[in-house]
Amino acid sequence: MKLLKAIQNNAKLHPERVVFISPTKQITYGELWQNSDQWAAFITAQNLNKQTPILVYGHMEPEMLVSFLGSAKAGHPYIPVDTSIPLDRVEKIISNSQTELLINVSGLELVLESSVKIITSEELGNYCGNSIDIDNWVRENDDFYIIYTSGSTGNPKGVQISANNLQSFVDWMLEDFPIDGGLRFLNQAPFSFDLSVMDLYPALASGGTLAAITKEMIAKPKILFEELMKSKTQVWTSTPSFVQMCLMDPSFTSELLPELSVFLFCGEILPITVCKQLRERFPNARIFNTYGPTEATVAVTFIEITDDMLNKYQTLPVGAAKSDTQIILLNEENIPVPEGKKGEIIIVGPSVSKGYLGQPELTNKAFFTHNGQQAYRTGDAGFIEQGLLFYKGRLDFQIKLHGYRMELEEIEYHIAKSQYVKSAVVVPIYQEDKIEYLSVLIIPAEHPFEKEYQLTGAIKKELGLVLPAYMIPRKFSYHKELPITPNGKVDRKEIREKVLL
Repeated sequence: MKLLKAIQNNAKLHPERVVFISPTKQITYGELWQNSDQWAAFITAQNLNKQTPILVYGHMEPEMLVSFLGSAKAGHPYIPVDTSIPLDRVEKIISNSQTELLINVSGLELVLESSVKIITSEELGNYCGNSIDIDNWVRENDDFYIIYTSGSTGNPKGVQISANNLQSFVDWMLEDFPIDGGLRFLNQAPFSFDLSVMDLYPALASGGTLAAITKEMIAKPKILFEELMKSKTQVWTSTPSFVQMCLMDPSFTSELLPELSVFLFCGEILPITVCKQLRERFPNARIFNTYGPTEATVAVTFIEITDDMLNKYQTLPVGAAKSDTQIILLNEENIPVPEGKKGEIIIVGPSVSKGYLGQPELTNKAFFTHNGQQAYRTGDAGFIEQGLLFYKGRLDFQIKLHGYRMELEEIEYHIAKSQYVKSAVVVPIYQEDKIEYLSVLIIPAEHPFEKEYQLTGAIKKELGLVLPAYMIPRKFSYHKELPITPNGKVDRKEIREKVLL
């Protein structure tokens, strides 16, 4: 595969160059390539079924990169799972993916009910095996990685991204963005979130260096800003929410990061106010807005945000499609809509996934073939004006919050399973076209608590066992009944209006 060849070439040309820096350790290109060969030999020796996924459990350790490449060299896709994911969800991912091997690089003890074989990075580091034949590498339509996203039935969905999908994405990033040539990239998104792919593989393919921003740093702003200064970041990749948080500190300027030349944003709506602040504080940096779902390999459209654009638009466009991709907008009858009219965004091209692992019904619902190419129904609304795509939110109950995509139905499903809840409705709260937080309205079951905050604490404790923290609503309110539409469904429109009062 071209991507793996490029990484191998960087390891040969610059073996001593640091490729990844985490808070406690770092790794060079030479070490990354050599260690991933060693881990690939171990994986091959396990005689796993062809293309069986390898689950990699950790949080921004250099060994995660070693595991990713080791898996790919051994001919297996990897599934990145962050330590913040509840164990119940990890079990579901293991069950759905039918993985036979879990590599735990976190340094934490991992106790699972599943019988999956668990190997630690220390055990892998002691393995002495043969070198790997290039013919074993994942290639073409083989899965390179699988990322699990939220599912409406309470079960996460595994999005399969092939070697070809990833190659199409990386080629585009290095061709159309000014990020080639051994630059220093910020790695803020956990690897289980596909935004991380936007910095990870363009950096590895171009001989760049990644500086990890961990969840512990984000929780302590003083440490975060010290690490940002040390990172000497040149290419910034994040959700708008993360940079918005950084902008709250007046020291977040070009004095802190004098070499920062490119901002890349994806995952949620980019507010004009954020761009204006960035233009003031980083006058020499270029800002790019992108759009795309996990199912189409991170992003498929892009546009550079200029001062003229900030003056012209009230809501920023997400840009034009990359050269190998087509964007089609369809109405409810699957007929293309005219320019300026809203429709569902359909993505057609070589970076579109083959579908959801082990879930043919969901795959057939969302994916189809258009003029011989793979196509995906995003469920996103948008319109095209003068060749530029504008994103207008979701058509269903799926939302994006701080860059994480989630199904409101999945959150409701788990809340309703609580012993303290009869029924629940989750409502996204917007500010300037962007979701700020989630609010949940609950009809409570009988419970022993005197105060509402005690009830909320008990429900949150239960949710923490099955949902990642970012999916747990911020605001809880309790009601005797919820409004119903004439056809007997919960009236979400009325509920939303009630919440906003």
